[in-house]
Amino acid sequence: MGLSEAQAEARLAELRRRRDAIEREIADLVLYLDLGRRLAGQGSAAAFGEAADAPAPLHPAPPPPAAEPARASSPAASPAPWAPAPPSPAPSAARAEPEPGGLSETVQARRYGRALIEAALATLEEAGRPLHASEIWARLSDQGFALPGADPVAALNTRLWKRSGPGGPLRRLGDAVYAPAEAEEG
Repeated sequence: MGLSEAQAEARLAELRRRRDAIEREIADLVLYLDLGRRLAGQGSAAAFGEAADAPAPLHPAPPPPAAEPARASSPAASPAPWAPAPPSPAPSAARAEPEPGGLSETVQARRYGRALIEAALATLEEAGRPLHASEIWARLSDQGFALPGADPVAALNTRLWKRSGPGGPLRRLGDAVYAPAEAEEG
């Protein structure tokens, strides 16, 4: 009993979709834990939803499928079986859990990233000339955009650089200097 090529391709596509969903969930949990640890390190363990004297769980993810046994380090470390519980109130609106039927953090982040690039394109078109990432950032921050990290210009430059490849909406003309793709093709 073998699979046809179409069946194998369909199964492979389904497995990849499931893997991507698991990887997104893992990334979300890693970010959540990192944020919680940073806040706990600043003396604010309650902001992470834990009592100050409560030990942090070793494995906050839900259990693996029933076919695979759980890998808890010891029964005493986890008195109850793992259950996916919603995280405690987040310290910022960007970390809030979506309402049922709402959008996930990943989807919201992607939409924000697309909006940021669209605003950068509008800024470039409005300027009518190529701009340095710092000039673009100055205009975007005036519009209310924000980027994490110590150097938002570097974060913006990375995003613009990634979108300046073949078929992208931007063209990189020099070190952190960008123009709309149409301006370069004409």
